[in-house]
Amino acid sequence: MNVKRILSVLLAAVMVLCLCFSAGAASQGGSYKISNPYADVDWGTVNTYKVALHNHTNASDGTPTLRQNLERHAQTGFDIVAVTDHGTVNYSWEYENPNKLIHGGLSLVGKSKGDLDYLGKEGTFADGTAYTLAERNGDDYLMLDSGREIMRVPYGIENNAVSVNAHVNSWFVDYHDNSITTYSDALRGVQKAGGVCVINHPGEYSKARYEIRSANAYNTDEFQYWYHVNKWAKLIDKYDCCIGIDMNSKGDGRTRFDRILWDILLERFSSNGKNVFAICSSDAHQLDKIDTGFVYALMPEKTSAALRDSLENGRFFGASHCLGNPDELVEIYTALEEIYGESELSNAVKEAAKAMDEKAAAIENGEEDADDDIGITYSVLDDEGYCKSATQPVITRVDVDESEGTISIESENALIVRWISNGKLVTTTSAEEAVFDLDDFAEKTGKYVRAEIFGEGGIVYTQAFIINPDDTQGAEKIVDSGFTDLGVFDFLIGVTGNWADIIGRAIGNLFR
Repeated sequence: MNVKRILSVLLAAVMVLCLCFSAGAASQGGSYKISNPYADVDWGTVNTYKVALHNHTNASDGTPTLRQNLERHAQTGFDIVAVTDHGTVNYSWEYENPNKLIHGGLSLVGKSKGDLDYLGKEGTFADGTAYTLAERNGDDYLMLDSGREIMRVPYGIENNAVSVNAHVNSWFVDYHDNSITTYSDALRGVQKAGGVCVINHPGEYSKARYEIRSANAYNTDEFQYWYHVNKWAKLIDKYDCCIGIDMNSKGDGRTRFDRILWDILLERFSSNGKNVFAICSSDAHQLDKIDTGFVYALMPEKTSAALRDSLENGRFFGASHCLGNPDELVEIYTALEEIYGESELSNAVKEAAKAMDEKAAAIENGEEDADDDIGITYSVLDDEGYCKSATQPVITRVDVDESEGTISIESENALIVRWISNGKLVTTTSAEEAVFDLDDFAEKTGKYVRAEIFGEGGIVYTQAFIINPDDTQGAEKIVDSGFTDLGVFDFLIGVTGNWADIIGRAIGNLFR
């Protein structure tokens, strides 16, 4: 080989090495485009409001009167409240406005008990708190003698009152249809009227609430879950008025697997550069459920227009005082012990997870009957529904650095931050060092990342951050080929699947 050829080979080798080095540097330190729901938040001036988006009174099937309901919301620190009785548009807190069909019908079957008790212009709650009702720029406010005020969300309602549980909460528009209706009917009506809505507690409709193990919930190899995932994906994609789902409501019994559904939807939508938002709510029918789940809305001022803008753009966090998923609890107490060592809190979480696992095993062995929530939930509420901890975690700042590929979260009263992608835990950091570097976890990170902040007072969920949304458009179908919406009859799919599982488990126990 002559010198010229040797030099050519060496030069080619150097060029290859340079290209490899360059490619590696780009993958390890390259910039990203990150769709950040909180990008427009001015963290120096924004206000964080505690919001109840879903609860009931005895105008439909709730136990408390409106007066009792609002008194408890005042006691538990809410700034904004939507009363969402079944099939009943909330027009006022001052005077009675029940839907006579719903109220009368439920009264006949033993619900809607007792007299309706609205607030009038002024009065005093049972705990001695005096109040007045005031109107300002088109919004209604409950003014307390302490100086606090609670804003009423206009036109709150839980739609599909006489359907087979296809419940949709909507706000901001005067819409209801109390015939036998479907999800599609409700979303179409809300969209036409110009409102905002969310799909309520999907685990109840899909029957995922009856699953025992996370691995079985929303497993799309099973027809009932394949069907429901596609159904909700199609509805959310079709109707812009639907911001997403409620994935942690009440004590998290019915919804304990609905974070799995949220992640499945996020995978599909983020592959098309889109987001799906998720709320938490109390769905309170009793006073002691009022402070179980809620939303922290980021708003410049306390108005219904600002709340609507917050919900439509994902500038809010879901929050809950309850967790019913044993796998999540195992990950939480493991992280607490690794970062802070064993503590009273980590032991409490561990005991709840252990009790859930033992109950699940007993059901699988035929020793106990299944129920809808395994009968166990980790909760920081006392027996009367008041938070036992004065340290509710709250997110105070979110920063995204696209050039560095990092997402940073600042919080108060928090201990750990769990980072989720593709439905799996990627890593857990301490709340003091809550930075997620996309380069560090490139192999484990899909097209979105979301965070869960846990502390002594409960859990807070961020909305998802979509990674390189322009590069993923159309990468995956939002709705699978072959899906057909069966409309009002599709509740039978969940029921049939649930009973097939129960019967199969019973037959299996006979041959143990």
